[in-house]
Formats: sequence, C-alpha cells, structure tokens
Amino acid sequence: MSTLPADVCVLGSLNLDLVARVERLPGPGETVLGRDFQEHPGGKGANQAVAAARAGARTVMIGAVGDDDAGRRLRKVIEAEGIDATAVATVEAPTGRALIGVDDRGENSIMVIPGANGALTPTMVRNAVSVLRGARVLLMHLDVPLDVIEAACQLADPTTLVVLNPAPAAVLPSRVLHRVDVLIPNEHELAQLGGAQQVLAAGVTRLLVTEGARGALLLDALGHSERIRPWPVTPVDTTAAGDAFCGVFAASLSKGRTWSEAAQRGALGGALATTRPGAIASLPYDHELQGIINDEK
Repeated sequence: MSTLPADVCVLGSLNLDLVARVERLPGPGETVLGRDFQEHPGGKGANQAVAAARAGARTVMIGAVGDDDAGRRLRKVIEAEGIDATAVATVEAPTGRALIGVDDRGENSIMVIPGANGALTPTMVRNAVSVLRGARVLLMHLDVPLDVIEAACQLADPTTLVVLNPAPAAVLPSRVLHRVDVLIPNEHELAQLGGAQQVLAAGVTRLLVTEGARGALLLDALGHSERIRPWPVTPVDTTAAGDAFCGVFAASLSKGRTWSEAAQRGALGGALATTRPGAIASLPYDHELQGIINDEK
C-alpha cells in the first residue's frame, strides 16, 4: 500500500454495469424492447472514487472483486485513474453486477447483485487500516455489509471527516450515525431513514439532501439550513449523478473548502455527470468544474 496519506478513502462497491437503453422503463410484469446494450465499469464505490480522483483528490479505495475478467477489468480501470487499489481484495465470489435500464428522458432503474461486494469483511478493513487512518475524508455508502461500515467508523482517525451516502437506504445504528460528519441521502432515502429531524437527533453532524434538478439542501444539528442551487443541464443519463456529487464533495472537503463550497461543487459534478452516458465515463474532471465556476464569476 502507498505510504502517502490519502485525501479521500472510499470504502464501497465495484460492479460491472450492464446497461440497456429503452424508450421508456417497463412497469411491473411488462416487457419493452431496448435499442442498445453496453457494459461499463461502475459500482457506487468505484464511481465515487473516480469522481474524487478526477476532482483532484489523492484517492485510495477499499473494496472487493472476484477472481474473474470483470474484477480484473475493474481493478485496471480504477488504477488507470491514479487510485490506489492495493486495498481492493480479490475474493471467491463473482464480481458484482448492476442491471441498469435508461430511458429517453435519462431516468434509470437499477438492480444490483452484490457478489464480491457482499464478501467484504471487517477483517479486510482492519488490514487496510493504514490507508483508512491516513485519509482526510472517509467516503462510504451502503452497497457493502453494515458491519464493514461499523468497523470503518471505529477505525477511522478522530480527525478524519466521515461522509456516508446511505444508498441503498437501511436502518443505521446510533454507533454509526454518531460518527458521521455528513450524511448525503436523496429525498427517498431520507424518508426511509425517518426524516431530517430524526437523523440529526440521532447524532449526525450535518445532513446534505440531494434533490436532483432542484439542487440540494444543507442542514446542521443547530437548525441552520442552506439551499444549494441546481446547475441547469439537459440530462441524457442520470446513472452516476449521485456518485459524482458525493465524490466531488468529498474531494472538495479534503482540499479545505467550506461545507457550502464543497456542496456547490458536488452539485455541479452531479449535474455534469447527467449530460453523458455511462457511469465512470460520465464523471467530470476538476478543470471542467473550475472552468464553469470561473465563467460564472
């Protein structure tokens, strides 16, 4: 493993995305004909790690892939982005898959098969403690087992900012919520967690609610709130928008930007990701973000 401390450590999933493009998404029991099919490297963890790296953060990743072609492909992809993948374990389970439908409006429907992601263990996290404790920001989501998230919360340095994207939504124990500096749910996930007041009362320091085309809302336990404005774009594929938001936000925090500045850049990253097809292929680079921000000044 690298001896250099990371700006961002991402703990999460790596998947091969199987993407079908359709005129409209099918309803229950309905079959629709697709017009195109592609395979893309993805997974929330890989997406967020690449988003953070492209936003200028020195990034490491903790995760798991299978001993198969998909796993080897994913490892090469994230290493090509300059991400330290030495803490990505190879396990006996097959590499995770995501079955994704994308319609003509850019909306998507996703089914995830965890595979190797579900084989990630607290022991693997403990084995990667050197990269975990050296990071300025720890970024996680819930595509991996909850005991892995708990282990990372316990092992992270007290000075590390812990950012949790609770997707897919799940009941979170107080010992996790008390360690979370920023929780980033969308509106659906927040509702499943009991709403903003309940989440903040449970110990989360800040809540950043992503609201798609309406931007985001930043709240804290003291009752302060700030509206994070949306960036107007014409979406073609929303698949990795939330991951782009999280990765850019984490990278921005690691560089010392304020909560508000980091959220604004995250919102821009998420918006830009919707303008391109695919997951990792859609994630923006720092020079693109900075160019748009400079143009507005």
